[in-house]
Amino acid sequence: MGPRYGVKGYKRKKKEKKYDKEDDEVDEQVEEERTNKKTKSEVQEEEEITNKKTKTGVEEEEAEETGKEGQFEVHEMEGIPIVPCDTNSRKPGVIFVLEKASLEVAKVGKSYQILNSEDHANFLGKNKRNPAEYRPDIVHQALLSILDSPVNKAGRLRAVYVKTEKGVLFEVKPHVRIPRTYKRFAGIILQLLQKLSIRAVGKNEKLMNVIKNPVTKYLPLNSCKIGFSYSSNKLIKMGNYLSTIDEDKDLVFVVGAMAHGKIDCDYIEDFIAISEYPLSAAWCIARICEGLANKWSIL
Repeated sequence: MGPRYGVKGYKRKKKEKKYDKEDDEVDEQVEEERTNKKTKSEVQEEEEITNKKTKTGVEEEEAEETGKEGQFEVHEMEGIPIVPCDTNSRKPGVIFVLEKASLEVAKVGKSYQILNSEDHANFLGKNKRNPAEYRPDIVHQALLSILDSPVNKAGRLRAVYVKTEKGVLFEVKPHVRIPRTYKRFAGIILQLLQKLSIRAVGKNEKLMNVIKNPVTKYLPLNSCKIGFSYSSNKLIKMGNYLSTIDEDKDLVFVVGAMAHGKIDCDYIEDFIAISEYPLSAAWCIARICEGLANKWSIL
C-alpha cells in the first residue's frame, strides 16, 4: 500500500484556504467600520478641544486687557514686600552712601580675589602694603546692617551707594539679599567689579550695578546730606538731631567703610558725631536706623 499523504493534505489545504478567505473578508469589513467610527469620534473630540482652546484664549485675552486697563501689578522677589510707587503720597526716605570701601581686586596666584588682611597678609607684605587697610568685611557688615533694618523692610530705604577707595561707584538695590558669609559676599563683589553688574536669577533686573561718578547725580535735590565722624566737634543724640529736620526732606547719610581715617566729601552739608567713642560702620548705621524708626514710628 502506498502512502495517502497527497489526498489528505489536498483536502485540508482547500478547506483551510476557503475558510481563511471568508474570515479575512469579514475581518476587513469589521476593521473598516471600527476605523471609521474611531476617526469620527476623534474628529469630534479634536473639534471640541479646539473650541475650548479658542474660548479660553479669548477669555485670557479679555482678562489681560481688563487687567491692563485696571491696576498695574508690580512683581518683586519672593519674600520681599512691595514698596508703593504712588508719587503723590510719597513719604520721605533715606539713602546711605558708604565711602572709601576697601574692595580691591588683585591676582593672587592663578585667580583674582578681593584682597583682605586675613587671607592675603603675605601677598600684601611682599607688595609693601599695609594689611590693616584691607578690610572688605567692614562693607559686608555695613550692608547687612542697612538691609536688615526695619527702615528698609518698611519701604523707606531708597538706595545704597558704595564708593571704593579706588573711586569705583556702584549701587545696591534695597531688596537685595546680601549673603551672610563673607566668602560668598566676596565672590559676588568680585563678579560685580569684573562684569559691572549682577542680575536677579531668572530676571533682567540689575540688583547691583556699577555706575558713573559722582554720586551727587543720583541724590535727591531736596535732601539733607549728613556725614559722620568721631573727630567732629558736634556731638549729638540721634533722636534729637532728627527731630530738627523737616518731615518732607529725604535724608542722605554718608558713613566711612574703612578701618582708619576720615571721610572728606564736598557734598556733605553737616558733620556730626553720635558717640563719645569710635564706632564701627555697622554700629553707626544701627544707631541711625534706630533714630529713623523712632522718627517715622516704625516698630
